[in-house]
Amino acid sequence: MGVLAGRYLTLREFQHVESAAEIRDELRLRTFASSAPTDFISASERVMPCVVSVRSYQSPSLLPGLGQGAVTTGSAVIISANGYIATNNHVVEGARRIRVTLPDRREFNAQVIGADESTDLALLKIDAENLTAAVFGNSDSLRVGEWVLAVGNPYSLNSTVTTGIVSAKGRSIDVLRSDDRIESFIQTDAAVNPGNSGGALVNTAGELIGINTAIITNSGRHEGYAFAIPGNLARRVLNDLRDYGEVKRAVMGAWIQALNDAQAKQLRLPTARGAVITDLTPAGPAARGGLEAGDVLIALNAAPINSSSELQEQLSRYRPGETVRVTYIRNGRTRELSVLLRNKENQPGLLVSEKSDDLLHALGFTVRGLTYEEYDTYSDGGVKVTAVFRDSPAERRNLEVGFIITGLNGRRVANIEDLIMGLTEKEDRLIKGRYPDRDRAFYYQLKE
Repeated sequence: MGVLAGRYLTLREFQHVESAAEIRDELRLRTFASSAPTDFISASERVMPCVVSVRSYQSPSLLPGLGQGAVTTGSAVIISANGYIATNNHVVEGARRIRVTLPDRREFNAQVIGADESTDLALLKIDAENLTAAVFGNSDSLRVGEWVLAVGNPYSLNSTVTTGIVSAKGRSIDVLRSDDRIESFIQTDAAVNPGNSGGALVNTAGELIGINTAIITNSGRHEGYAFAIPGNLARRVLNDLRDYGEVKRAVMGAWIQALNDAQAKQLRLPTARGAVITDLTPAGPAARGGLEAGDVLIALNAAPINSSSELQEQLSRYRPGETVRVTYIRNGRTRELSVLLRNKENQPGLLVSEKSDDLLHALGFTVRGLTYEEYDTYSDGGVKVTAVFRDSPAERRNLEVGFIITGLNGRRVANIEDLIMGLTEKEDRLIKGRYPDRDRAFYYQLKE
């Protein structure tokens, strides 16, 4: 029995194929026989309850006779069951009042928890419970040519689903105003129109892999070029907005540009991949780590780097005080080194600085911030214990992995920064919290 274009021929069919020419003809006829249609129904049904409509009421003019202020509309995505909602900053910027309409037509006033102009993201909160929340997927795993769905409210048409493919990744289109803008968009050809901003871009599993943000158009309508903020970047920014009201942004202190063929030949590189460092901040993270102008960056913690936008996207996933592994080429040789990231003021920051990291290790445990699912239970925030070291003060006090720290020395702990500040201020270090599977509070007295 023969095989043509991914399809098995029956014995009767095979007996009728008598020559190479007939085989080629049969192959041409059956080229598309193995291409099955993609089913978007389950993905649509999974994400549509998570996408809401947003109306932003702008402040009225201070001058008499110039109206009561404009109303702008957009879309947003529910990302937690207790009312956290993600949208674009430009959808709610300057609003004196924000109104959110759910798919079941319930309406709520929304509060802006935080906004980030650099990524055009904003986090809203409504007073609601038991909402259907979107599930984040891994936007790094997206491949060009993969099917995606855009869900939003274009032209006030609620719950509109369109489809397309991933046209490109890491696009920078200079659409954001901020000097430190981070543009590394997912480009798709899904139909995105005015009103789609802030809506969901999902894969065929119904997982959130982007927030629709912009289009390139001459007509003001869809022309096949839509752009979304990658989900992995959005999740990191939204977590900071939730925990701190602002983004704790790390910098490397290096100016880079994409490598072209002429530069690659001059630097004796086999291909024009990577991004070349053109300048360094004096005593900045990159300079302290040992990087030099002329070095070609090719990866950050194993993630490929080919442009400044890709570097910015990768850096945006880390906080000041964290260490990243940089892969680079110098004098034709591939090398690696570690860089301790800092904030814009060239300080390592409090969150995960070497000092705070050493303090937690001395006490014998590590922590992380809460997920949105955990926030549904611990609405005032907290931090979760992820490891307890053997023969440490934490282990001797019987602290266990999974403990949610909500208080320290009688004060609320909403995030990691609250915890570190409290641990450095007093020697008592009486932490309070709960275990997810137990219905009472626990207290632990920690001393080095």
